[in-house]
Amino acid sequence: CLSSLSSPNMVASGTPLGLFGFSVTCILLNFVNAGISEPSLANLVMSHAIFFGGIAQFAAGMLEFAAGSLFPATAFSSYGAFWISL
Repeated sequence: CLSSLSSPNMVASGTPLGLFGFSVTCILLNFVNAGISEPSLANLVMSHAIFFGGIAQFAAGMLEFAAGSLFPATAFSSYGAFWISL
């Protein structure tokens, strides 16, 4: 029976989403800081920082919390809250 194989408490890992949000935000911010991209792209970097760095990382932290992994939950939620606060 399929109902015995599935568990209602199964939650996807938020780590790939959190690491993707962290890396994309840091790379874009470092492009502006290093002068590789034009300073006029700062608005693009801020929108990515709020969405990928903030909302996506905070969501990843909540997924990790639901899965019972407290260290990634704390790390991703903290970084997500930081990027949202910008």
